[in-house]
This record gives sequence, C-alpha cells and structure tokens, in this order.
Amino acid sequence: MTGGPGSPAAARPARPGAVPTAVVPSLWNLANLLTMLRLALVPVFVALLLVDGGHNPKWRAVAWAAFAIAMITDLFDGEIARRKGLVTDFGKIADPIADKAIMGAALIGLSALGDLPWWITVVILARELGITLLRFWVIRYSVIPASRGGKLKTLTQGIAVGMYVLPLTGWLATARLVLILLAVLMTLGTGADYVGQALRLRREGRAREREGR
Repeated sequence: MTGGPGSPAAARPARPGAVPTAVVPSLWNLANLLTMLRLALVPVFVALLLVDGGHNPKWRAVAWAAFAIAMITDLFDGEIARRKGLVTDFGKIADPIADKAIMGAALIGLSALGDLPWWITVVILARELGITLLRFWVIRYSVIPASRGGKLKTLTQGIAVGMYVLPLTGWLATARLVLILLAVLMTLGTGADYVGQALRLRREGRAREREGR
C-alpha cells in the first residue's frame, strides 16, 4: 500500500515556488463534441432540405429540426468551453467554421430553391467572409472579440432562416420577411462596428510597434 500518511510521497512537501502544471483539456470534451455534431449536421441538413425537390412540407419540417439542433449547439458549446475550462485550439478554429457552414448551407439552399432572395444571401455571406478576413488582418495586434450585437445578430439570423426553412404562409410568412430584413440590417450594422474596431486595433498596434523601436 502506498500513498498513506507515513509514506515518502505523502511526507514530501511541494517545492517552494513550484508552478503547477496547466491541465490541457481533452480534444474529446463536451464543447468540442457539440461543435463536431454541428459540423456533421451540415450535410444532413442539406440532404433533408433538398428531398423531393425541396418543397415537401414533411421533409422541410425534418430539415428544420436538424437546423434547430445545430443552432442550439451553437448557443451552448462556447459557453460550456469557457465555464468549464474546456477551450482548445480545435474549438477556436472549428466553432466559427461550424457556425458559418450551417448558416451558409441554409442560405444558399433556400436561395437555390427560390425561397429566399439571393441578395440577402450574398449580403450576409459577404459580411461573414469579410469579418473573418478582417480578424486575420489584425490578429498580430489583437483579437476582435464577439460583441453583444454580433451575438444578437447571430440569434436573429438563426430564427429568421429557421422560419424560412419551414413552409409558412399567411402572417407567419410576413413575420419571417420582417425578421430576415432586420437580420440584414443587424448584419450590416455589426459589420461596420467590427471594421471600426479592426482599424482602431491596427492603429494602436502599429503605434506600439513604433514606440518599441
């Protein structure tokens, strides 16, 4: 028997000033598994959306369920990772990819079916691509954090696009049109805010570089 009160291991005190070794989260943690699920749901969602020419109400309802599950995982995986100390390099890369993949698939699929105007899809996807490139442009100076407006924009987009996946009529169809237009406005507004942040971070970063010479 080892490790008892009288054993050498128990009697040996920790070295003064020793720095505890950081625990590296496992790749296969709950947050990453939710992200992987969202990625796996992308082709499943597309296949369900396009069954029977894409206009079968029953299959559209099933496609909506897959989309809803994907969006729900988006709400929880990042929060779980931060609260439980499960942030990994894989999660940092895969999470935004999964977000854009499921949203992009829905937008393109709906526009291809004629249910959503192409200009809306182009505006939203162009903004997402532009902000991603902008983040890389300033990454040497700092990271542009996700704003509350950006998170609200994502939620609004998810609800609006989800309503377009469903075969709605009447006032619900009108409501989803209003909501998707609101999402477009929020997309442009938060995009402009991110551009301002990026320019400021780059200006401050270059100023620090000049001071350090």
